Amino acid sequence: MKKSDREIMEILEAYDATGSAHSAAALAGVDPKTVRRYAAARDAGRPVTGPGRRPRMIDVHLPKIEEWVERSQGTVRADVVHARLVAVGFCGTERTTRRAVAQVKAAWRAGHRRTYRPWITEPGLWLQFDWGEGPRVPGPDGTPRRTWLFCAWLAWSRFRVVIPVWDQTLPTLIGCLDATLTRIGGVPTYVLTDNPRTVTVDHVAGVPVRHPQIVQAGRHYGTQVHTCVPYDPESKGGSESTVRIAKADLVPTEANLREHYASFGQLEAACAAFCTKVNGRTHRETARVPDQALVEEQQRLHVLPVAPHTATLGVTRTVGTDQTIRFGSVRYSTPPGLVGAEVWVRVAGEELVVVADLDTLAVTPGWAAGRAGLTEVARHRLSTPGNPRIDLAHYPDHPQDPAGAPRPPRPKARSAAEAEFLALGAGAQAWLIEASAAGATRIRAKMAAAVELAALTGAGPVDAALGIAAAAGRFGEGDLAAILDHQATGATAAGLVAADETHSAQPGTAAWAAFGAPTTTSTTDRTEETAR
Repeated sequence: MKKSDREIMEILEAYDATGSAHSAAALAGVDPKTVRRYAAARDAGRPVTGPGRRPRMIDVHLPKIEEWVERSQGTVRADVVHARLVAVGFCGTERTTRRAVAQVKAAWRAGHRRTYRPWITEPGLWLQFDWGEGPRVPGPDGTPRRTWLFCAWLAWSRFRVVIPVWDQTLPTLIGCLDATLTRIGGVPTYVLTDNPRTVTVDHVAGVPVRHPQIVQAGRHYGTQVHTCVPYDPESKGGSESTVRIAKADLVPTEANLREHYASFGQLEAACAAFCTKVNGRTHRETARVPDQALVEEQQRLHVLPVAPHTATLGVTRTVGTDQTIRFGSVRYSTPPGLVGAEVWVRVAGEELVVVADLDTLAVTPGWAAGRAGLTEVARHRLSTPGNPRIDLAHYPDHPQDPAGAPRPPRPKARSAAEAEFLALGAGAQAWLIEASAAGATRIRAKMAAAVELAALTGAGPVDAALGIAAAAGRFGEGDLAAILDHQATGATAAGLVAADETHSAQPGTAAWAAFGAPTTTSTTDRTEETAR
């Protein structure tokens, strides 16, 4: 019968007091062999309260197994160990070997497990950034193409910036860094990132060699660019977490139910909304709101240079009064608000990239006063002389419709009578546009009559009647009153018929079709007539 823990402790206590197994057995009321067994287990370092482990056939081979596990850095396979043990005389099963190898590996990992120290940050010291693959968005030619998300965060305040871009080239990287530093309102002491080719050009004896132009950019802004140690979560975990969170919210998936983006502008708006959301809520680790923590961290940041670093952005061009620039004797359009501004132009593959230093107050509401940083404002496919690249979205107020047709006029009252008529609603505006296009006469008098009818019957019915008249092309003297009377009977506009070439109010001529045609008489009728 197994002894309880209390009984075992009493047996050992009696043995320690007497020093004799027989005397202790007499005091504890057990057999002397029981006293010797528990005392021997305690002296050997084995557990005395649980079941003891029986000797195994593989115990004599454990030193050799430990040697193989140590040599393989804990990666050796159990079947390989079993084959070697059989070669040296082991007669056990492979199951026994697998259990022994698993125990030895667990002990080896416990002694070689890597420990992680939390990164203790200081305000104004570290800025991290990394790249993440973004959603597919229609490009300059309308074909969906891949985008990238530039994700940066301040290590102390946890303030995040996400900027969508088309590529990961060095000019794009410098532009994103300038926009990020402008957004946070200062320059940290260090900038930490991974080892992309735009930052690290080579490794010599494990030491990363910096790209000369990224070093110049860091010197311009007063910061040092450092790279992470490969597979080092302490230095890279924060930026990777920012990328993971941004992709989970911004890239359309079945999990977030986000619709696909119709344009690059929608992606930019979504990134701005994401930054506003994550920077405005309490961070789980710091228990602070990043927007509020940034205000405190800005006091420890270096002053941002007045001019951006533009050495790698290409050549400069001045935007003309037609919102275009000339590059290679070809005109390329730019967005509104850049007339007279100096922009940077460079060729990226088969595309022309236009970058500008935008004014914050005019471009991005809610950002700090001053410049918004370098921003890509346009991207066009390269063209040849005589074939300009004009993006119609850059001219939202142009009188010509993007499809090529002229835009409909926009009524604007210039007198009290016109204001009263246009105030009736959208139907009145549509009637005025259609009546003018149709060359209707006495338009002003008919507008005054419509206002008088509205005073009697209400503006709603009159506006609806004007809309029906505009759709049906009825601009006669009594057409509006007739439509109002017809509506008073409860009729709707579902049976509306526009007067065109396929519909006419003229009576048909089907009744005159048989006029003058000879009549035919059957044989029976002629026989009966002859008989008479």
